Amino acid sequence: MAGFRDMIVYQKAFELAVRIFKLTKTFPKEELFGLTSQVRNSSRSTCANFGEAYRRRRYKAHLVAKLTDSDAENTETQVHLDMAVPCEYATQEQVAPLIALSEEVGLMLNHLIENPEKLLLK
Repeated sequence: MAGFRDMIVYQKAFELAVRIFKLTKTFPKEELFGLTSQVRNSSRSTCANFGEAYRRRRYKAHLVAKLTDSDAENTETQVHLDMAVPCEYATQEQVAPLIALSEEVGLMLNHLIENPEKLLLK
């Protein structure tokens, strides 16, 4: 089996985190320790938790727990992105493709949560 970096779900989550970082460079400075920090952290945590899940694939319960953490962080990212629009830090046109990518990541994570044997070590 290839490493976690070779998995499409990780690559898409990583891409999302990078795109969010670039977008949030335009957020107001007073949000640096607020929304900016939160959305950056949750998007990066999606990737980090997936990496941890991959390394915990010897035991089904550990694997599923970390995949679930990754999925939760991904959902938190969506909430923060949703908040950026009415706060006028980003437009719907900027946020929509990020939400779509996040939804795609969520579907893949949920598939792995439902089918952990695809990742479990034999």
